[in-house]
Order: sequence, then structure tokens, then C-alpha cells
Amino acid sequence: MSNEFYRKLVDLYAGRELPAELEDQMELAAFQDPELSHDMATMRRTVDALQSDSGPEFTEESYQRILMKLYARGIPAQVTTEAPAHIQYHLPMRMN
Repeated sequence: MSNEFYRKLVDLYAGRELPAELEDQMELAAFQDPELSHDMATMRRTVDALQSDSGPEFTEESYQRILMKLYARGIPAQVTTEAPAHIQYHLPMRMN
């Protein structure tokens, strides 16, 4: 098979979606083509890194920060849940 065919399969190789025998053929072809070898190695490392990342953490603090930014820009956000009590602190009011 030609290296052009293997270049089209690099994304499937990176995601480990190819049958074992085709993956072995691609690795053999990569020994003779440095560009193909580089593409295969870097793409696989990238896919592995993305799959191992747990993603961003969305906390209550993040939610409140985004909500305050919306309010500051004048966007009327309709919140369906009540704000938690720990976000707003109640101060004692004294009138003399």
C-alpha cells in the first residue's frame, strides 16, 4: 500500500481504532517515511493527552463568577435555582 493511503489513516491510528495488522503495517511504513512517523507519533501523543484530561472543573464559584459577569454587562439572566446561602453573607444592621 502507498504512503498516501497510510497518511489518510493517521487519525484512526492515533485513536487506536485500526485493526492490529493494519496498525503494524503502518508502523513498518513509518520506518521508511520520517514525515509519516512524525505525524503518527505526535498525533497519538495528542490524542492520548486529550483522552487523559478530565476537563475543566465547573464549581459553584465558577457559576457565581459567570452570573456576576452577566449581570455586570446588563444581561438579564433568569436563574431557575436559588443562590446558595453560603454565597451571600448577612451583616447585622444597627440603627442608633
